[in-house]
Amino acid sequence: MRNQRRLTRSEKKIIFALLVILLFISIISTGYFIVYKGLTAPKTNDVHATNTTATKNNEPKTITVTASGDMLYHRPLYLSSFDGVNYDFANDYDQVKPLISSADIALGDFEGTINPNKEIGGFPLFNAPPTVVESIKDAGFDVIDLAHNHILDTGIEGVTTTATAFHDAGLDTIGVNVGDNGILVKEVNGIKVAMLAYSYGFNGIEQSISQEDYDKYLNDLSIDKVEADIKEAEKIADITIVMPQSGVEYSLEPTVEQQTVYRQMIDFGADIIFGGHPHVAEPTEIIEKDGEKKFIIYSMGNLLSNQRYETVNYNYWTERGVIPEVEITKEGKRTYLSNITLHPTWVSREPIVNHTYYDFEYGDMQAYDFQVVLAEDYLPDGKYADQVPEVTRQRIETAYHEMLSLLNLEW
Repeated sequence: MRNQRRLTRSEKKIIFALLVILLFISIISTGYFIVYKGLTAPKTNDVHATNTTATKNNEPKTITVTASGDMLYHRPLYLSSFDGVNYDFANDYDQVKPLISSADIALGDFEGTINPNKEIGGFPLFNAPPTVVESIKDAGFDVIDLAHNHILDTGIEGVTTTATAFHDAGLDTIGVNVGDNGILVKEVNGIKVAMLAYSYGFNGIEQSISQEDYDKYLNDLSIDKVEADIKEAEKIADITIVMPQSGVEYSLEPTVEQQTVYRQMIDFGADIIFGGHPHVAEPTEIIEKDGEKKFIIYSMGNLLSNQRYETVNYNYWTERGVIPEVEITKEGKRTYLSNITLHPTWVSREPIVNHTYYDFEYGDMQAYDFQVVLAEDYLPDGKYADQVPEVTRQRIETAYHEMLSLLNLEW
């Protein structure tokens, strides 16, 4: 140690200078790193934000769609509703309104016409008072199917006045072409739903109109047209619904023709088939196509009518119907049916005390209060179970269980 040479003053200066240079280089490097991180941080945040946005866009979106069977305004319905000044149908749908109005899209099937220029009538030429539109709208319906065998009951004029009556109330129509601009598509919560409707025929009344008017206003079950419409709908919508009118009246089973045609509709690209016309319900069917479940109900029965056990050959099924509630989900580019709930309905017909009406065919008749009820509300623990006589409640409960058994939904 004693022999170690001491650093000269000039050597110390050189070492000090080197240390300063090294420190400077270190500071510059650190500053560069800080600047680099500062410049690249926003890029990292942008990527995160993009991923977050993409995640939100791909989050499942869900809507519900309901449909229901025939609204048939027989003479007892509108004559019972007459108060001497107006035809009042205000409470017809009160008990099903919460379900119908809760749907994102609620479809109904109005069978008949609304033509103020013609006499009001029931079967065989249906023409309801215009005030029926008010109660239908108030119930929460959004879209009305007019493709049925009675749409020509008051001629081509009746086709246009009926559709116009609903349009003026803010409801859309399908199945006839009056002021329409192609296929009806409604978009809710980012899900586009196309709706189509067709009838098997028009009771022969079509023979009294021109081919030009037939082609212009009416939609029949011509399979080539149905195929073209469904394929076009699939191009512009996520889900396609078809409401066909076909089958044998009062039959609880679909015909071979119904099965063939409705399954063809699924093959063409339809996702949901809400069938009607038989005035009683018919079973459901689930079809797997392209890895997704498709839904057919061959008939939803009657929603509102005077057809019931007491009036149609002791047939309980004519007073029963069903409202299918279909949940639709969209995830990214995939849109599919995610759930189906069936809600059996029943038509209540209670005598109105001290109220009769005159029917030109039958004379003085008892007036009735007609209401559509949800059968589930009259099960033993239902919210209205204690508001009707037990014999009535049991009749509704039987309708509930027998309807679900017939429909046989295998979801």
